[in-house]
Amino acid sequence: MFGATLPATKLAVPAMDPLFVTASRAAIAGVAGLALLLVLRRPLPPRALWPTLLLTGLCTIIGFPLFMSLAAMTVPAAHGGVVLGIMPIATVAAATLVTNERPSLGFWLASVTGAAIVIYFMLSSGDELGFVVGDLFLLATVTAGGFAYALSGRLSMVMPGWEVISWQVVAFLPLSALAVLLTWPQGLADVPWPAWGGLAYIGLVSQYVAFFVFNAAMALGGVARIGQMIMLQPFVVVALAAPVNGEQVGLSTVFYAALVVATVVVGQRMRVSHR
Repeated sequence: MFGATLPATKLAVPAMDPLFVTASRAAIAGVAGLALLLVLRRPLPPRALWPTLLLTGLCTIIGFPLFMSLAAMTVPAAHGGVVLGIMPIATVAAATLVTNERPSLGFWLASVTGAAIVIYFMLSSGDELGFVVGDLFLLATVTAGGFAYALSGRLSMVMPGWEVISWQVVAFLPLSALAVLLTWPQGLADVPWPAWGGLAYIGLVSQYVAFFVFNAAMALGGVARIGQMIMLQPFVVVALAAPVNGEQVGLSTVFYAALVVATVVVGQRMRVSHR
């Protein structure tokens, strides 16, 4: 579900302003979250959890999608998918700061190796792009995403994962709704249906439903170990880049994606302890 985010975003941003896309995906998720919480009559979370909920939402709802939308304007989905393979090491690093997890040396080595492969891919010209400005936005996406996942994982230890993301998107719904109005573009009637489909996907799935299972997984398996599995995203992104975005995916991109996934296989065998 997360792997389709970048291809879906690339469907939306050519026809819509990135700020409008960012606000709209948050608003769509917020409306869905509000409806679910009202139907199930869920009580407000404890007051002590709200600072972490709001900080997590800042990363999940504003930082991550905004930087991804800006990156999607300048880099192909397949290229961005491999760069996002660095996300796990950001998540592991964030997990050591905000949770009680302590990955072993072997786990760190596997994660660093995967990150090194991704960085080399960014700096190489194997995909005929080399390092571009969009990569800076992708790195900002990775940073925001790492803390978003780690903080969400910590919250999911004390409340259901679906509620963690639901309260985040609902808390930011007034802001996202206002942002939609302020960034409302002219000529929306001329927006092609694939762009609307991409926006609907990132709003309902990427920003909301995908966190149901991901937060639950982190609560069961730990932030670092489950977060490292995000390295599997490149295969999904590369597989979708051709049919969804009409991109020509080079063999070098597939090769680097395979190397990144290999580091996941090794890392999952390494120990992660708790304080």
